[in-house]
Amino acid sequence: MTADPNGTTRFEDGLKGASEKVAEFQEDKGMPKRIQHWLHQTPSAVPMIVLIAALIVFGVLSDNFFKPATLSVILQQIAIVGILGCAQSIVILTAGIDLSVGAIAVFSSVLMGQITFRYGVPAELSILIGLVLGTAMGATNGWLIAKMKLPPFIVTLGTWQILLASNFIFSANETIRSSDIAAQAPALQLWGGSIQPGGVKILYAVFLMIALDAVMAYILRHTAWGRHVYATGDDPQAAELAGVPTGKVLIQVYALAGFFCAIAGWVMIGRFGSVSPTASTGQLGNIQSITAVVIGGISLFGGRGSIVGMFFGALIVGVFEMGLRLVGTDPQWTFFLIGVLIIFAVAVDQWIRKVAG
Repeated sequence: MTADPNGTTRFEDGLKGASEKVAEFQEDKGMPKRIQHWLHQTPSAVPMIVLIAALIVFGVLSDNFFKPATLSVILQQIAIVGILGCAQSIVILTAGIDLSVGAIAVFSSVLMGQITFRYGVPAELSILIGLVLGTAMGATNGWLIAKMKLPPFIVTLGTWQILLASNFIFSANETIRSSDIAAQAPALQLWGGSIQPGGVKILYAVFLMIALDAVMAYILRHTAWGRHVYATGDDPQAAELAGVPTGKVLIQVYALAGFFCAIAGWVMIGRFGSVSPTASTGQLGNIQSITAVVIGGISLFGGRGSIVGMFFGALIVGVFEMGLRLVGTDPQWTFFLIGVLIIFAVAVDQWIRKVAG
């Protein structure tokens, strides 16, 4: 601070040579922070790394693991889970959850079979009806959540029980045998067909699963609707202010999930041959799909993750089940290790989310 000849104080002179920066924050650029940022930008990286590690470990422990037939069996085992996982993925990306996916799949398969054999409707039309009704079941979930503002967990827990009960009531606990379907309605078993390049059996269902996952991965990443799904899960209030019709998006997401579940029901008929209301997918499909989604790096808080990661997650489960079986391990270790992976995946997700915070 100086004074000029007229006696005027000049504060500017006292600032000469001083830094012009108002504030400066030192960002941590260490390796852990860089890894954290990379994982935040690439959600499918963790499941991919785990999958590669599992393949290497089981490849070393078992000489038969990398045989084409073994890898083919793994893909066949995850065909249904991969489709249900696709349904679960888009729901969880909106920060929701769908506990009814298994019930929708089984009920849709029963509807397709019973409408064909009980009412004499052509199988192709029965399949279409089953797909429409499965979509309607999902849309009902979405309407209750978006319009009635009910929690997704409670809504889908309730519809899971309602649909399973309806499944048993409508079917009268009747199983339609594989031989009858093959003779009278082969279209129901379409996805149980296979090709055998080099003597290795690959079901059509595997190609369908990969195609559905690939299409949804593209839609979510490269379309406005996909961006709306992520925005709805990340911050619904901000999304609404930005003009995203979050209620409409939720109904569409749950309806699409129902459609995928109905497709999984159709695949079930081809995979197992018969139509059974007691199929284990009704109870286990929910857990299996959520497991694939969580291990696949999709955040349970919504707004982050990818279908590709879910596919890796489903593969991880299939690899663990087959690998442990080949090395002669107690099957209970499969559930033990998958449980550890689930907790690990959630812990990693929490760590990665700190980047956004």
